[in-house]
Amino acid sequence: MKDLFDRIKDDKGPLGNWSKQAEGYFIFPKLEGNISNRMIFNGKKVITWSINDYLGLANHPEVIKADGEAAMEYGMAYPMGARMMSGHTKFHEQLEQECAEFVDKDAAYLVNFGYQGMVSAIDALVTKNDVIVYDMDTHACIIDGVRLHAGKRFVYRHNDIESFKKNLKRATKIAEQTGGGILVISEGVFGMRGEQGRLAEIIALKEKYNFRLLVDDAHGFGTLGEGGRGTGFEQGVQDGIDVYFATFAKSMAGIGAFFAGDKDVIQFLQYNMRSQMFAKSLPMAMVKGALKRLDMIRTMPELKDKLWKITNSLQKGLRDAGFDLGTTKTCITPVFLKGEIPEAMAMVHDLRENHGIFCSIVVYPVIPKGLIILRLIPTATHVQEDIDETIAAFSEIRTKLENGTYKRIGATMV
Repeated sequence: MKDLFDRIKDDKGPLGNWSKQAEGYFIFPKLEGNISNRMIFNGKKVITWSINDYLGLANHPEVIKADGEAAMEYGMAYPMGARMMSGHTKFHEQLEQECAEFVDKDAAYLVNFGYQGMVSAIDALVTKNDVIVYDMDTHACIIDGVRLHAGKRFVYRHNDIESFKKNLKRATKIAEQTGGGILVISEGVFGMRGEQGRLAEIIALKEKYNFRLLVDDAHGFGTLGEGGRGTGFEQGVQDGIDVYFATFAKSMAGIGAFFAGDKDVIQFLQYNMRSQMFAKSLPMAMVKGALKRLDMIRTMPELKDKLWKITNSLQKGLRDAGFDLGTTKTCITPVFLKGEIPEAMAMVHDLRENHGIFCSIVVYPVIPKGLIILRLIPTATHVQEDIDETIAAFSEIRTKLENGTYKRIGATMV
């Protein structure tokens, strides 16, 4: 019999195996300074394309004032305890009501963290007799929630409606045998490639199949649809989303998340989500701060307008320069290149040290081997100068990637 930790010593995992070469620079890098379009990395100012502060609220003076006043009044402890026991306040209720109204649902329920909340919501919504059908590119929080499911689950090819229908038929057959129901899960916006989920086509199939739809709209909330009300509004199908989820960690530049839907469904989640039943309530400073952020999204449409002005300019400039951005129809801007992990490391080092560009790098196992994504997140704080410098830098690194420079450098880095 082995010691449990023998495996950990021998195999640190797909990313952990690169820790010696990557830690502190490519993995767990330290960005310093105020959250903005330009921050400090490794002692140098860099253009920052890796912060999900879509609307530029993170260091907005009104947000800082609201956060500071709430922290001064309540501290960071109140309310103590879980919502069910001693952590419930009128401001938590107010935020839930305003979130529900904003996304046109009957009711909403706050959760402390999006990841934790999604895992727990999936666990609460299904029993062993139910069947889950989900997109293969859904976020890790959904994958982990599905893993908890004791019943059957089917995964369909990313945004492939024919694959979806095939798996929906399989799910229907099993649900008829078990007497259970079907939960379909998609994202409103897929975070790596920037595509919108094919919500309208999925919802249209409700006429033929009996299922309920859960949508993770973390990247759509605040950025898409009229007034930033999300992907369901962008596609005109918000009514067909049975359980809507959004996080405060992106457009709202905060902490927390919420689920919204029919009153009876939300009440069921309130009484059955273990991650909230047994966890401390969201602190008051974060609740009051979220109320301020939501009000700004509602009343300051210029924030979203500025975001999309920057997004459109960035994506048009990259495409005009011959870069492959896939099929993104959102602010997420993936630049697809071909290469292996050592080449990606050399390329990103060049970008950061010699061009002053900091963007996220996505490689295997998140995407297939041989593919590199440089993932750019435009925000309302970026300016045209940032875009021009970035496109010029990308043109230079593409040449080095194609002529083998990074292959040679990468070999020495590993």
